[in-house]
Amino acid sequence: MFKKLLLLACNKFKPITMKTFLISLLMLVAVSGFAKKKQSLFNGKDLNGWYAYVNDPKVDLNKYFYVKDGVIETVGNPVGYLRTKKEFSNYRLHVEWRYPENEVNSGIMLHVTGPDKIWVSHYQANLKHTGVGDIVVHGVGQKATIGGKEYVSTEKDKPAVPKMNPANEKPGGEWNTYDIVCKGNTIEVKVNGLLQNMATNCSTTKGAIALQAEGCKIQFRNIWIEKIK
Repeated sequence: MFKKLLLLACNKFKPITMKTFLISLLMLVAVSGFAKKKQSLFNGKDLNGWYAYVNDPKVDLNKYFYVKDGVIETVGNPVGYLRTKKEFSNYRLHVEWRYPENEVNSGIMLHVTGPDKIWVSHYQANLKHTGVGDIVVHGVGQKATIGGKEYVSTEKDKPAVPKMNPANEKPGGEWNTYDIVCKGNTIEVKVNGLLQNMATNCSTTKGAIALQAEGCKIQFRNIWIEKIK
């Protein structure tokens, strides 16, 4: 298609028009390449590509995590998560979230691996009220270096490492952004544009992504991922 357009331009366009055409064409190619890299993880209509998990067979999963008015919502109880069916590595993740009622607890779970269980192995960008930006190392044997110190998760201790700066989350009812970069064995988290934490030497570098339900209603929207080198 691009070749045909180029031939048409060569035959019919004047030199200055041809220059303008080529610039436009290069811009189109660049935008198309970006669009291919950027992948939406939520279509605004249903939970295609995700599945919910909670360790209670009595819970109706369709009423546990669901789509309401174009956003993902969970009632928050009991504890569980919504997990992507695919695994990812080396990516930039964007998630928008808010607490529509009470501000309590949740999290963005990264590099989720292993069989489903409540405390599945992962690294967590915390969404706990006033603790947004903390990094939690989850899963027996999982490791990460944060602030120059190595943290190891055990059966009894799941280290939650505080953020770099004072809390900058917005009040309940307002939308916030999490921008997370997972590159190699590092994880970088920004809250509303502010760098709040960074982990290096992570022992796991790929896995699923999950949205946590932990104690209250929370909503998510505009979730996308971009592959990086």
